Amino acid sequence: MTDRDADIAAGTQGVFLRPGEGLSVQNPVGGPLVLKVRGQDTAGALTALESTAAPGEGPPLHVHANEDELILVLAGTFRFRVEDQIHEAPAGALMLVPRGARHTWQNIGAEPGRLFVVFTPSGMEGFFERFSEHAGSDSAKDAFRRLGADVGMDVVGPPLADSDPVEPGPSAGR
Repeated sequence: MTDRDADIAAGTQGVFLRPGEGLSVQNPVGGPLVLKVRGQDTAGALTALESTAAPGEGPPLHVHANEDELILVLAGTFRFRVEDQIHEAPAGALMLVPRGARHTWQNIGAEPGRLFVVFTPSGMEGFFERFSEHAGSDSAKDAFRRLGADVGMDVVGPPLADSDPVEPGPSAGR
């Protein structure tokens, strides 16, 4: 074990990344996804990432059995759904999803939007790394369900674009 590995295991190393740094993977239901902080950096305490979503994009309605999830809108306009409540979410909006709650989101803006997402405890980074292998393929929908199940994430409904459609654009959701 190196000194850095021991520091990480003890939680004393800390993490500093400049803009654009981190492990970048392609999100098959959006744009680039950058893993900023991984479980190995936090002794398993959390995973943090930045995700870019194209207009209209968003995952299916799903539930995490093991993680709480915090989502902060960095840029753009989104819709957030937790259980049966749907909220418009402009830049600066935040959604905290406790484990076990049905949730999803959708970019309803005319431009790509950006989200900062934290999962606690860590564990979802492996899902995103494996899911990225399906970018640009017709298998992404099935892969989300199958790979999600491997980490305790269950798909329980369609994306907001299908369940509660709105046209992406400057006046979407109003």
